[in-house]
Amino acid sequence: MTEPIDLLIKGWYVVTMNETRDIIRDGAVAVRGAEIVAVGKAADLEERFDAARTVGGDRFVLTPGLVNTHIHITGEPLTRGYVPDDTPFEENVFQWLCPLYSVYTAEEERLSSQLASVEMLKSGTTSFLEAGTIRFLDEVIDGLDEVGIRGRVGKWVWDLPPEPDVYKQDTDESIGFLQRQLEDFGSVAGGRLGAWPILVGHTTASDPLWRAARELATEHGTGMSFHMSPAKLDPEGFIAEFGQRPMIHLAELGILGPDVVMTHCVQVDDQELAVIAETGAQVSHCPTTALKVSYGVTQVGRMPEMVMAGTNVAIGTDGNNASNYSDLMRATYLVAGLFKDARQDPQMFPAEKAFEMATLGGAQAMQMSDDIGSLEVGKRADIVLHDTDRPEWRPLLNVMNQLVWSADGRGVHTVVCDGQIVVEDGAMTTVDEQALYAAAQQAGEAITARSGLPDKAKYPTY
Repeated sequence: MTEPIDLLIKGWYVVTMNETRDIIRDGAVAVRGAEIVAVGKAADLEERFDAARTVGGDRFVLTPGLVNTHIHITGEPLTRGYVPDDTPFEENVFQWLCPLYSVYTAEEERLSSQLASVEMLKSGTTSFLEAGTIRFLDEVIDGLDEVGIRGRVGKWVWDLPPEPDVYKQDTDESIGFLQRQLEDFGSVAGGRLGAWPILVGHTTASDPLWRAARELATEHGTGMSFHMSPAKLDPEGFIAEFGQRPMIHLAELGILGPDVVMTHCVQVDDQELAVIAETGAQVSHCPTTALKVSYGVTQVGRMPEMVMAGTNVAIGTDGNNASNYSDLMRATYLVAGLFKDARQDPQMFPAEKAFEMATLGGAQAMQMSDDIGSLEVGKRADIVLHDTDRPEWRPLLNVMNQLVWSADGRGVHTVVCDGQIVVEDGAMTTVDEQALYAAAQQAGEAITARSGLPDKAKYPTY
């Protein structure tokens, strides 16, 4: 007698990312509700289950949903590419990004989060860790719920910088923001969405704010995330203020631990690398930003040493004026390549390791290893169907090489998140894409106009 299920998803290859990294030819995944109930040969699962709906087929490669561990879903998606690509770090952040972030309305932040989520889902990312909502977390969570993505979010918190006035915060206000969002949004949408303490990081937080965020993360059982040391500004600032580099100071404060995700970590020394490993803190590597904003990652980046020391290094795409895309497959390609060249060693980050970082590594960083990152019984049904009837996919002779070195998000055909089909035949099922894109264009033009920042496009437009 067959068992009823909601969804049977069939594929030419099923990339499970399970403990033994099995790839199943002519495989399938059975889904009941939001959960995977079986993974195996398609013929066996068709005999065992009676599916309300069957999707996929013999031209698809099935993978777990990718996990983006650092992305700005507000502030930048609606101003994508407006910031010139030849600005150094300090100018990029303080003269361009902060002023642009400050003029968004609540409805524009909601729209921005939806645009970012649609781009992620349509390119195979089903889960993300936010860099920090600028101001309007309630509206953003509402927008994310409508789209159907999985994420961990939090209001962008700092207490030291004096500008821009629109989001200046003192320490008590910052702690209040953190506490309120954890109480109100610790877990919403059946656990698909939730809040974390997310600090801006860098040199923007006082020690009392660092400690409060740490205590709240522990109290509520969440993770904690922040930017640190993409450029020399952070270590120089910490040394000037405390006589210590950032990781040493944060470790002494008791901030670092296995539930902490630090983004960038390009400018770290040997002692910091050891402290990161000892504390179990995790790192989100954003390769495109490192290249575009010239952090020096290929010259001084220590990501291979972090991995060899046992640190979990996951992958992020960052913001749309530092990376300009939210396709994690493109970022995974860079992760696989950068250190091969930088170290002149082809064994650095092979395709299999890079894809692990984009799936299992991301799941670990988000404190969700039991739920996402692989296609296994009992995990959430976050599944991507890659269409191989495309030139970059043929001939298909080595699935992992093809995923990392040949394919990108353009080949994503169907996406399931939490058991719900959110992308089908390349189109969103949850939101009106055309209306979204039209609204995004209108909002982007309005935001850049309100910001007063000049259009620095180098070619004349008639």
